[in-house]
Amino acid sequence: MDSGKNTKRKSRFGRNIRNFFTRLKNKNLFRSDFDRFRLLAEKAGHRFPLEWNDRYPCLKDDTGSTRFNGHYLLHTAWAARKLKDIQPVQHTDISSSLYFNALVSAFIPVNFYDYRPAKSTLSGLTSGFSDLMKLPFENNSQASISCMHVIEHIGLGRYGDKMDPDGDVTAISELKRVTASGGSLLFVVPVGKPRIQFNAHRIYSYDQIIKYFDGFTLREFSLIPDEPNDDNLIINATEEQSDAQNYGCGCFWFVKK
Repeated sequence: MDSGKNTKRKSRFGRNIRNFFTRLKNKNLFRSDFDRFRLLAEKAGHRFPLEWNDRYPCLKDDTGSTRFNGHYLLHTAWAARKLKDIQPVQHTDISSSLYFNALVSAFIPVNFYDYRPAKSTLSGLTSGFSDLMKLPFENNSQASISCMHVIEHIGLGRYGDKMDPDGDVTAISELKRVTASGGSLLFVVPVGKPRIQFNAHRIYSYDQIIKYFDGFTLREFSLIPDEPNDDNLIINATEEQSDAQNYGCGCFWFVKK
C-alpha cells in the first residue's frame, strides 16, 4: 500500500474523530445552555415562547473580538475616505461592493452599475446595467468613478461571462476611456506575485497595474497585507511591500492627466 495514501487516510480519520467529539461537546454545551436559560426565563417571567424545536444554534460567535475579512472591510473603508477627500458632486461605481455604495450614497449621490443591477429604492442610489467590456458612457465623462475587486475576475468564466484571457485589459481600457480629464478613479485588485488562480481571479504585480494605467497619475497606493483578518491598512505603501505579498489587496487612487 502506498505509504503516502495510508498517512493521508490516518490523518483524515483522526481529523474526523476530533470533529465528531468537538460537535458532541458543542451539542452538549448548547443543550446545557438552553436548559439554564429556560430556568432563568421562568424566574424572570416568560416574555417570549421558548421551545427546543425553535432552536437556532450559533456556536462560533463567542469570540474575544469581532471577526471580519480585512480585505473587504478595509478596501471599502479606504475608498470611502478617498471620496471624502475628493468630494465629488456625484460618483459612479462599476460592480464594486453594494454595501459600500449603499453607505456612500447617504452622503454622495451614487450611480451603481453592474451586469446584474441591484433592485434598490434607497435615496441617493441608482442602479443600472453595464458590461465592463463596453461601458455605456461617453469618453471622458465620469469625474469620479470606482471599480474595486472586480477586474481580476473578468474573462475567467466564473460568473458566466465569456472566457477571454485579455478581458481584464479590455475592461481597464474602458475605465480609462470614460474617466474625465482630471477625474479620479479608485481601483482595487489583488496584488503580489502575478498569476491566475483559475477560475477565481488574477493576482497582479504593482508594476503591471502602473503600466496598464499609462496616462494616469498615481495619487495614492495603499495596501492590505496577505492575512484576510489583518486590520493593517498600509497607507502610501511601496512597490516592494506590494510585490512581497501572496494575495494582498492593492488600493490605487488614479487621476487622469
